[in-house]
Amino acid sequence: MNLPAIKTKFLALFKRGSKNMGASVPSGAKDYFSDLKQSISEGSVVIRIVIAAIVLYILVVLILGFYFSGEPDVLLWQDDFKSTSSLTSPVVEDVTGSVTTASLIVVADTLLNKPGGYLSNDILPPGVLLDNIPNWEYGVLVQVRDLSKAFREVFSRSQSQSTEDRDLVIAEPRFNFDSESWILPSTESVYREGIKKLNAYHARLVDPTQAGAQFYARTDNLEFWLGSVEKRLGSLSQRLSASVGQRRLNTDLAGQADAKQSTPTAKEVEIKTPWSEIDDVFYEARGTTWALIHFLRAVEKDFSDVLIKKNATVSLQQIIRELEATQVSVFSPIILNGSGFGMMANHSLVMASYISRAHAAIIDLRELLTQG
Repeated sequence: MNLPAIKTKFLALFKRGSKNMGASVPSGAKDYFSDLKQSISEGSVVIRIVIAAIVLYILVVLILGFYFSGEPDVLLWQDDFKSTSSLTSPVVEDVTGSVTTASLIVVADTLLNKPGGYLSNDILPPGVLLDNIPNWEYGVLVQVRDLSKAFREVFSRSQSQSTEDRDLVIAEPRFNFDSESWILPSTESVYREGIKKLNAYHARLVDPTQAGAQFYARTDNLEFWLGSVEKRLGSLSQRLSASVGQRRLNTDLAGQADAKQSTPTAKEVEIKTPWSEIDDVFYEARGTTWALIHFLRAVEKDFSDVLIKKNATVSLQQIIRELEATQVSVFSPIILNGSGFGMMANHSLVMASYISRAHAAIIDLRELLTQG
């Protein structure tokens, strides 16, 4: 059989198959799609407008979603704090506590005013469809709460019986407000009240004519706050490491023979982060370390005399170096969860390695600070 004959036979078979396929479609469905096509092509301007609006809306949501998903850059107090509008009073390097207070204000303000604003309480797209940045926000918020608590309880007080600062008394509970309240009142409005009171405290702190606001850069005060940081990083390290699942011995009462707990627990437990929460824990850790980089850099400045006396400056700098490594850009479109030494990467374990080293270094730093 020659080539033209083969071609003719193939076309005949193709037409026959197409005709049979069309016959297999129910007549009602064919009529429906035929009417739909005719109504769109012949006249219905309303339908065309609705379809175009839906397509445009989806495109806008996708574009804004990508834009809102960007994490803010790490800021330098030596440079970036001079141009920010979140501070009502400029940073005064010679005033003890000014850099740390300014860092707390700038981090809290960035939480609200980054691209897309505060997303954790959104009820409409694209914010309600995103989960990575809301978890990042929660990690930042936890550190803002811990540092504002330290300000109220120790940094601004000379002794345990000293009077609390009037602005910090209001600021600290504001940051402990519900992080997902949409309205009446909204989370943003309450947090802005806290920022406003922090700015009022900072303005009094850098004003040489006012002695009411104080910041006490003492060893015990720094050790108090580092204790909170140590516990937060330890918890994050365990949650990140549980991404691959582990069987762990129960060490809750290890070290004390007479220790007791409320209810009995198994001697060996299996801990594994659910697959749907792996990226949540990862981005919470990213937010936590992002905030800590700012706070620890500020502490290095305001507690410089304490750190130099204890020969602990380099120890703090190494902690900052470990945390900076957690902010490297993630080029993968998803957070991979490879199994241990498997073929695929495991982003959670990489993050856990940096946080674990920072956690161990903070333990050593606290011990160094408590030594005479």
